Amino acid sequence: MTLAFATVNAALTLTAQSILPTETPVPTATVPRTPPALPPTFQTSALNPLDTPHTYITDTCQYLKAKWDPNNAAPGTIVMVIMFHSIEKGAETASNPMHVGSGDFKKLMKSLHDMGFQAINAEQLADFLDTNSKIPSRSMVLIQDDRHAAENFNDWFRPYWQEWGWQVVNAWISFDDSIRTRILQENIALGAEGFVDYQSHGTIHNINMTDASTDEFIRSEFQGSISDLQQNFGKTPVAIIWPGGGFGVRPVQIAREFGYRIGFTTHPRGPIMFNWIPLADANDPGRPAYVAEGYVNDPRMVLPRYWPSQVLENLDTIRIMGEEAAASAEQNKATELEYYDIICSPTLGPIPTLAP
Repeated sequence: MTLAFATVNAALTLTAQSILPTETPVPTATVPRTPPALPPTFQTSALNPLDTPHTYITDTCQYLKAKWDPNNAAPGTIVMVIMFHSIEKGAETASNPMHVGSGDFKKLMKSLHDMGFQAINAEQLADFLDTNSKIPSRSMVLIQDDRHAAENFNDWFRPYWQEWGWQVVNAWISFDDSIRTRILQENIALGAEGFVDYQSHGTIHNINMTDASTDEFIRSEFQGSISDLQQNFGKTPVAIIWPGGGFGVRPVQIAREFGYRIGFTTHPRGPIMFNWIPLADANDPGRPAYVAEGYVNDPRMVLPRYWPSQVLENLDTIRIMGEEAAASAEQNKATELEYYDIICSPTLGPIPTLAP
């Protein structure tokens, strides 16, 4: 019995030893990652000193996601907006700087093409500015101000539509008069073809919308134009080409209420990029006609435009500006992506990959 007891006791001891708890490992502390400081907004000496880049996207994470999404426009994508009033037949160069001679017009269009610029329409520009939607890396918006007979578009812009697919935007005045009666149907046909993109240039048009205007007048200018374009052109405008170049805080706010997404002044501040629009915050004594726009606090509604006479002398500068912006973005890419990964990806997810 003594031997049997000793055997059982030894067995129990070994079993107890075999089920003793192992030592619980101490977890390793996770060191929080510190986000890097983001680089400042891209600057360039090519702009007039009082014309400074204004941003408009307040959510940094949304901006970085749109900027670095490979399915969107590449950083450095640049847009030049050009306004045309009268193109003078038989004149090489126009004496009035608001006009352009037929010879200079043809030189301008050839130079734009040779430098790789491609025309986009108003909705494409609005999508680009809002979400960095993909457009050609060198883009332009060609805006023919005021009402014109189909002959004007066929003579001057159709060759580029047929050869290169360049649309032209028309700043359409909705005032019901004899001019409208005479040219409406032929303009409707141009719009249906997809060649001319009709956008709002006001209803009465010849009275500027400013902060001195009544709300009733401002609303009538927007609503009259929207109703006309919906009824006759089957579209709701996204752009207001400000009549006479006038604008103000209240006109901009009311334009937004009516669903307008972009607006154009007559100020040649420079080209535009995603979340980067050159505007002035103070009036320039050297250029009194170009009043400051920064105070309206909505850069997309006061976009700058070049006169044709200003384009050729600035074309190479604009090209270089886009290249410099692209190089600056590439230099800051790693820093911005690290910031996004630390701060933004937990809520917005990773930057998308390139779609097949």
